Amino acid sequence: MKDAIRHLDTRFSALGVLRTLQRPPKGWLRAIRDALGMTTAQYARRLGVSQPRIIELEKSEMTGRVTVHTLERAAEALGCRLVYVLIPERPLADVVQARAGFLADKQSASVQHTMRLEDQAVTDKRANKELRQRLIQELLQRPARLWDEA
Repeated sequence: MKDAIRHLDTRFSALGVLRTLQRPPKGWLRAIRDALGMTTAQYARRLGVSQPRIIELEKSEMTGRVTVHTLERAAEALGCRLVYVLIPERPLADVVQARAGFLADKQSASVQHTMRLEDQAVTDKRANKELRQRLIQELLQRPARLWDEA
């Protein structure tokens, strides 16, 4: 899993500039069609649909209701290629580590609460830190456990 995360994080870092790229107000299809000087009727012929369907298509892109398949076909008719990518807000390695830390803190707090009730509280900060690290390592050994609870 670590290799897969590292590999994806490396690929995502190359796409960093895309984080700030926003869809044009009227959508990519309309922006590219307009830039090419293509009318909706001309675009419809290239795509093999009716002219009103182009207007629907451009509206559905603006509202986010267009399917990936339709968007791909529409892009091809404009001489473009659809690139579909999910870009994490932060590196996946950080997401996994933060989740493991969150769950470790939660488990550690539960253990410490029980120990306090039994008058066996551990006040040694180093011991608590070591417990947290051990819990994190255990969670990272079975990463599917990280996502069992919300």
